[in-house]
Amino acid sequence: MTIKYKREIRIGIVFIIATLVMIWGLMYLKGLELFTSSRLFYAVYDNVDGLVVSNPVTLNGLSVGQVNVLKFDPHHNGKIICELYIKNEYPFPKNSIARIRSSSLLGSKEVAIILGNSKTAANNGDTLLNDVEASLGSEVNKQLLPLKRKAENLISSIDSVVIIVQQVLNKNTRESLVQAIDHVKEALSNISHATYDLDTLVSSQRKNIAGIIVNVESISKNLKQNNEKISHIINNLSNVSDSLAKARIPATIMQVNLVMKSLNTALEKINKGEGSLGLLVNDQKLYTDLENAARNLNLLIEDLKANPKKYLKISVF
Repeated sequence: MTIKYKREIRIGIVFIIATLVMIWGLMYLKGLELFTSSRLFYAVYDNVDGLVVSNPVTLNGLSVGQVNVLKFDPHHNGKIICELYIKNEYPFPKNSIARIRSSSLLGSKEVAIILGNSKTAANNGDTLLNDVEASLGSEVNKQLLPLKRKAENLISSIDSVVIIVQQVLNKNTRESLVQAIDHVKEALSNISHATYDLDTLVSSQRKNIAGIIVNVESISKNLKQNNEKISHIINNLSNVSDSLAKARIPATIMQVNLVMKSLNTALEKINKGEGSLGLLVNDQKLYTDLENAARNLNLLIEDLKANPKKYLKISVF
């Protein structure tokens, strides 16, 4: 019996030791050390952003504890209470912030203790200030959201422009544009031909153009040399115009009108055969003589026009 009890005692001791080792291993895997004291802190969040139990708690990048419990606030306000176990050997100010952030690019979360400036240390059971750091995807989305809105507005504007262009460029407008382009091409071709013809003309008439330029220079030189004579002629013309302005032309015209009226009256009487002149006009012989005289007078006038120097001598200077 004694040997049997000793065996059972040994088995019990081994079982207890195995159980303790298993508990210690589980606690170690969870980040809790069996023989190390820790403190309990709380943080309340609206959204834990993927934080789970056993995620580490860090202080300046050093793991100092872990998330132990995540549960909803019993007051049914939708907030989440997070219990944090932190080792006693890491004190920090009371106004420190428990910030949820990504611990790696893969998206795993941790609670980072951001040290405050209070001189009072945080005690066991205190509730820390909370904060949630935006993830890389959230920051990217935040930065890209204005660009996305601008792109959407730009696409909408482009759609509107395309619709307007489609409405404007209907079949008739397109045909008109094609015709206009053809006309422009034709006009450009005509301009090209015209410039070619002009170049050819200038090349062929270069000597004549040079002669014309020489003649113009000669004319301008003669005008410069005869400037005094031209001035004298202009003065004479000015004197003639002054004389004409001083002449009693309106009175003369009135007298001419009176003479014409008297002449018309006399002609009427002549046509009626009144007076001696009327009798002479109605005489056939006298008419023949007057016609011959008029013919001779016309010949004299034509000769005067053809050879004025025979009858008049005009001196300008």
